[in-house]
Amino acid sequence: MIQKGVDNHQIRKKTKQVVGVREVSFAVEEGESFVIMGLSGSGKSTLIRCINHLIRPTSGEIIIDGEDITKMSTHRLMQVRRSKMSMVFQKFALIPNRTILENVAYGLEVQDVPKNQRYQTARRVIEMVGLQEWENYYPHNLSGGMQQRVGIARALATDPDILLMDEPFSALDPLIRQEMQDELLALQEKLHKTIIFITHDLDEALKIGDRIALMKDGVIVQMGQPEDILLSPASEYVERFVENINRSRALTASAVMVKPRTVIYPKDGPMTALRVMERFGISSLFVVDRAGRLQGYITADDAFAAAEKGLKQLDSFIQKDMPVTGPDVILSELLEVMAHTKVPIAVVTDDNLLKGVLVRGSVIAGMAGMKGESYE
Repeated sequence: MIQKGVDNHQIRKKTKQVVGVREVSFAVEEGESFVIMGLSGSGKSTLIRCINHLIRPTSGEIIIDGEDITKMSTHRLMQVRRSKMSMVFQKFALIPNRTILENVAYGLEVQDVPKNQRYQTARRVIEMVGLQEWENYYPHNLSGGMQQRVGIARALATDPDILLMDEPFSALDPLIRQEMQDELLALQEKLHKTIIFITHDLDEALKIGDRIALMKDGVIVQMGQPEDILLSPASEYVERFVENINRSRALTASAVMVKPRTVIYPKDGPMTALRVMERFGISSLFVVDRAGRLQGYITADDAFAAAEKGLKQLDSFIQKDMPVTGPDVILSELLEVMAHTKVPIAVVTDDNLLKGVLVRGSVIAGMAGMKGESYE
């Protein structure tokens, strides 16, 4: 019935069977944080359990490093689960009668790693998640957030290539949840794991995901970078999903910047600068070198003063004290600067190449869910 295009509701009505996932196809790159999100019943947890074969898909392929795990022998599948991937569960799933050290070392114990070696590795990972003084305590001695850190440490102890995380923070209080998200991002900066993260929370998805797949009724309804989801919703359902999100906490500078209307070079004269400003109705210009690297900016007053003195070049009037930001900086971190600066914020790369400009119009448009390019 699926192959004939019958919808999920009709299939359930006629067969009493529930379609968990259908016609889903995506690829996750090495080192990527890929978030699968959706409301309860959307199929996201079923999907992640297909990836490690806890649920056997009825059709299709799941390729990991060139191998289709749906065709693996039981022995080979067990090897892949033990060495290539680890899973972090929503309910922590710690062994209550084992210490924190023993819980974290459990995956290595299953791999028959010698006791001294596995405990040494476990202590290192426990320190990595900030629980170095808790090795000899039991799970019931720890708070929910601390228990989830143990779950993450246990997953990391086997040094897997892939981390599967099934709503790992949804049972935590909001403040602790935010702290755990920050911890995960900090760990990812160091470890560069391939992460598939399940959540029903859009804020969490936007914070963690390099890309997001939004699911509904077992189908991916939109997939893309966070900015794609926010600024270009693919359907009315996605629009409703994102309408109440605080975009300033999700959008980056690159998502709402506009291209500089024009720039000048250090050797250009003041009359050239004044003519450009008059033409575009602006009172300052960015100065870049011939390679496009930002040198500073020049104001109309400074250009006029240089012209009054008969100067042919602007070198001595270039102002260096100006707000700059990187393209990946979150918009919420820039709002206060934008409220007080008299010149636009320059968006530059690590090599100081001028990529764009943050002006109030483009920022307001982005926060309103509109394309910033229309507000240059």
